[in-house]
Amino acid sequence: MDKPYPTLDRHSRPPQVRSIDIARPFVWLRMGWADMRENLPASLSYGLLFTGVGYFILAYASDLPYLFNAALSGLLLVGPLTAAGLYEISRRRECGDSATFAESLRGLRGHRDRLLYFGAFLAFVLLGWERLSAILFATLHVERATGAGDFLREVMLSGQYTVFIASYLAVGAVIAAVVFALSAASLPMLVDRDTDVVVAMATSLRAVGFNLGAMAVWGALIVALIAIGFATLAGMIVLLPLLGHASWHAYKDLIE
Repeated sequence: MDKPYPTLDRHSRPPQVRSIDIARPFVWLRMGWADMRENLPASLSYGLLFTGVGYFILAYASDLPYLFNAALSGLLLVGPLTAAGLYEISRRRECGDSATFAESLRGLRGHRDRLLYFGAFLAFVLLGWERLSAILFATLHVERATGAGDFLREVMLSGQYTVFIASYLAVGAVIAAVVFALSAASLPMLVDRDTDVVVAMATSLRAVGFNLGAMAVWGALIVALIAIGFATLAGMIVLLPLLGHASWHAYKDLIE
């Protein structure tokens, strides 16, 4: 039988955050691997789904460099939301229950509205990033590239567009850092507790600010593993659910 969700009075003080060791993210990966191993069919189902959708989007955008780059980074922005089912699997395992793919989806029904609100926020950010990407391409006159491969060769590696590259990476990094800080612990918290989106985002922001070193390591690990995953299709199928499960344990360590 499923265990009840912890409740949080919405008028009470927000939960406290913990200070963690800078090497703790490596422990999260180990614990995430244990969750995935115990629920392999359900976890890999999410990996297959995310990978299929991601590669379809990138293939569609492959002939539009500004859209391809926005889509590639956008997949990282919306990743925490798409991992909600994986958080539910980890939550159930923590309570001593196993979960199929369908059961993990059903477990999210009670949090549907709050997850949709957060999804709307991420969609707004993603749309804004797509528009900014288009503006940067147009303003800085990056016209030669007609596809993702051309963009890499003729823009990123040519040495002729250093202003564009610096501007593009700086804007993308700021957006990614803000989304990471707001979502690192908030989405697992929405799955785990009866709380609202604003409280969850504020708590996540405090947790990241209180553990900048450890969260910088965690962010770097996420980017590195996603990059490895994109290099090999099979790697993405495994690494995406691994990161989703590990994010659950990050939340449990960070929030009391």
